[in-house]
Amino acid sequence: MQSIFGTDGIRGRYNEEITYSLAYKVGFALGSTLEKKNPILIGRDTRISGDILLQAITQGINESGKKFINLGICPTPAIPFLIKQENLSSGIMISASHNPPEYNGIKIFDHNGQKITKNLENKIQKIIEESNQKISVPTKVVSLKTNKDLMDTYIKSLIHTMGGENLSGLRIILDTCYGSATTCAKNIFQSLGADVRVINDSKNGLKINMNCGSTNLEPLKKALKESPADMGFSFDGDADRVIGIDSKGNVLDGDHILFLWGRELMEQKTLTNNLLISTQMANLGFEKAWNKIGGILHRTDVGDKYVHDAIKKKRAVLGGEQSGHILSEINNFSGDGILTALQISKYCKKKNINLHDWLKSSFEPFPQKLTNIHLDFNINKLNSKNKILIDQSIKIFQTIYSENCRVYIRPSGTEPVIRVLVEAENHKKVDYLSSEITNKLFLEINKIIN
Repeated sequence: MQSIFGTDGIRGRYNEEITYSLAYKVGFALGSTLEKKNPILIGRDTRISGDILLQAITQGINESGKKFINLGICPTPAIPFLIKQENLSSGIMISASHNPPEYNGIKIFDHNGQKITKNLENKIQKIIEESNQKISVPTKVVSLKTNKDLMDTYIKSLIHTMGGENLSGLRIILDTCYGSATTCAKNIFQSLGADVRVINDSKNGLKINMNCGSTNLEPLKKALKESPADMGFSFDGDADRVIGIDSKGNVLDGDHILFLWGRELMEQKTLTNNLLISTQMANLGFEKAWNKIGGILHRTDVGDKYVHDAIKKKRAVLGGEQSGHILSEINNFSGDGILTALQISKYCKKKNINLHDWLKSSFEPFPQKLTNIHLDFNINKLNSKNKILIDQSIKIFQTIYSENCRVYIRPSGTEPVIRVLVEAENHKKVDYLSSEITNKLFLEINKIIN
C-alpha cells in the first residue's frame, strides 16, 4: 500500500482519498501507538466535512482506549501550542490548509507539539493496513462539546508575544478567508488597539479559500483601495500562513517577511550566524540581497517540516516559505499566520514606519513564475517504473534549462499537479521558459503514462 502521508500529513478530496473509514482508523491507530495516557487534542477548520471526520477520529480514539479534547474550529498552530502548554499526549488538526473546500486532511502532532516522525507515520500506516474493517458513516452525527478555555489560553499567548506593545493608531484589514482565522484574528488585533476591518469573516466551509485568502490576494487589494488602511493581512484556511499587503497594494510574501524580520534580528544580534532557513522556492533576489548584508540563506526541499528540520539541525531562530508559512522561536517554530502578522505590525509601530516604506527597504525580487501542470492521476499512486521515469524527466528538464536562470520542478505533495518554477533577470525569458517547459514536460509525462 502506498503511504497515506504526504508532505504535510494526510490530504485529499473528502469521500475519495479522505473517507470516514480512514479517519476512524487514523484515530484508532494513533491512540494505539501512544504510550502517554494524557488526552489527544483535536481541532478543525470550517470545512463541511470537518464535522464528520471529527466524529470518525474521536470514535477511533475512543476504541483505542484513549481520551480526547475537542478544541472545535481553531487555527492549526493552536494545537501544537496547547499540546505543550497542557502536557497532552498528541494532537490532530483536521484541515486541508490552503486547498479548496472539497479537500480535507489530517495533520498529526506529537507530545512536543512537533509534526510526527516518519517512524510514527509508518507505525500508524501499518495498523491501518492490517485493519480490514470497513467503518460506515453513522446515521446521526453527535455534537461534541468544545473546550473554550483552551482556545482563550491560545489567544492570550498570541497577545503575550507582543511584549506589552500595542497597535493603537494602526488601521488594518484582515482577510480571514472563511476559515480558522475567523475564530480569533479580529478580536486579537482589536484587543491590541488596532482599528480593524475584516473581510470574508464568516465560518463558511463551502467558501473556505475560494477566490480569497493567502492564495488569492485580489479581495484584500480591493478592500485596501475602497477603504484605505496602513496594511492588510490575508490568511489561509487553517491560519498557519499569512501574506501581507501594504497601503499601495504591494505584496509582502514570505520571502519579504523573512528578509525584514531577519534583518531586525540581525541588528539585535539575536540571529544565530545571521542564518535564515527557506526552501527551493525562495526568490533569488532575496538570497542575493540577504548575502549582501552579511546573511546566509540555507535552502531546503519544499515543505515546512523540511524547514523545521533544518532550523533544529542548524540551531537557527527563523525560517519559512515564500507562501507565508513562517517558523520562529517565539512559539517553538510552529507556523502561525496570526503571530506573524502581529510581529510585522509590531515592528511597524515600534519603528514608527508604515509597511509601504518598510517594504521598499526590502530586496528587489527577480521575475519569477510558478506554473502548474495539472495531472489526471495521482503521481504517488503510479507504479515505481513510471514514477522513476517522471523523476528522471524532471531532472533532465531542470538541467537543460538552468543556464543563466533558476528552474525548480516538483510534484505537489497535496494535489495532482507538477509545479514548475522559473526565475531569471527579465520577464520575457521567464514567460518564454515557463511556457516551453510546461508544454514539453506535459507531453513527456503523457508519453510515459500512455
